[in-house]
Amino acid sequence: MMPQLQFRDAFWCRDITAHTGYEMLLQRLLDGRKMCKDVEELLRQRAQAEERYGKDLVQIARKAGGQTEINSLRASFDSLKQQMEDVGSSHIQLALALREELRSLEEFRERQKEQRKKYEAVMDRVQKSKLSLYKKAMEPQSHTSPHPQSKKTYEQKCRDADDAEQAFERISTNGQQKQVEKSQNKAKQCKDSATEAERAYRQSIEQLEKVRAEWEREHRTTCEAFQLQESDRLTILRNALWVHCNQLSMQCVKDDEFYEEVRVTLEGCSVEADINSFIQAKSTGTEPPAPVPYQNYYDREVALSPSSPGIQPSCGMIKRFSGLLHGSSKTTPLAASAASTDTLTPTPNRNEVVYAAVAVPEVPGPRPPTAQDYRALYDYTAQNSDELDISAGDILEVILEGEDGWWTVERNGQRGFVPGSYLEKL
Repeated sequence: MMPQLQFRDAFWCRDITAHTGYEMLLQRLLDGRKMCKDVEELLRQRAQAEERYGKDLVQIARKAGGQTEINSLRASFDSLKQQMEDVGSSHIQLALALREELRSLEEFRERQKEQRKKYEAVMDRVQKSKLSLYKKAMEPQSHTSPHPQSKKTYEQKCRDADDAEQAFERISTNGQQKQVEKSQNKAKQCKDSATEAERAYRQSIEQLEKVRAEWEREHRTTCEAFQLQESDRLTILRNALWVHCNQLSMQCVKDDEFYEEVRVTLEGCSVEADINSFIQAKSTGTEPPAPVPYQNYYDREVALSPSSPGIQPSCGMIKRFSGLLHGSSKTTPLAASAASTDTLTPTPNRNEVVYAAVAVPEVPGPRPPTAQDYRALYDYTAQNSDELDISAGDILEVILEGEDGWWTVERNGQRGFVPGSYLEKL
């Protein structure tokens, strides 16, 4: 396992005037602050999206309708709406949790900022003091006038003292007494000035060393504090992202649980039961309407009821009676015998004139059907006076099967027309 590296051991500079290591650490903390803001913005945007999504789901669920459906599918749809509303509410709660996490991150970022500012203020102070003393000790005050406590002043004074000492030695060998004294005094002054410059320079270096030592301590302390801040920031952000993913996973589980309730109700949804329930509740009848028959105006027979003796026979009846005169094949044996008898009976008003019976040749034709028993398949209500009311199951005697679909039947002495498609032969 790789050992833990430390900021205090890795961010120094050999140049005493350079602060590159500190500036690198400070920039790292500022970048970390920017990362905190980015995570906060992500949580803010996600919270807004979750809130919008939740409110949209609630609104959709409440406006979904479905009131026209019935029975088990209606129950499943109502369950879906309810669960959808619950899902929306849970997403709104998730948005609140995300905002709470967002507030925690903002408070943490602000706390780190306050702590960092304190260390920045201390480092700015010691760095400025260090640079000031360094310039005082190592650099001249100006290009023409060096600082009295600087190294260059001290070196210049030492060179002046050496030059004066050498001049004194040269003059003392061959010079006059007055020149020797003057040179000796100058050499002594230069030496005193060099000694004073050395003292001032040494004092400046000692002050610089004190400030440098203080700066070094503060730099180490700041490096440790910055590493602790960076460690806390990484831990907090890592945990925040972890919690965020857990919240989303839990939300997915909640959504699935809500929708599982809908699936359970859908398992109980029966298509057959819903159809049967609808039929039982809304049924309008079990039989279709009767077919509409074709009615030939001239083939209808009007049955004269005893209660209406004044009703004249219809044209259809006239047509059938006129067929008797022409020997129609539809003439019944009874009518034929009656006509034959009338031609042989003498009439009193004819002055005893005897008329001979004229044999009219019978035109070959289909044999009229004999009466047969039929059963009524459906109910029928008479629409005209010449029709007969029948009920399903009635036994009827068919007198005549009309080509237009209307048959002449008799039941309990009553005779009338009924639809032939409504009858079944026994």
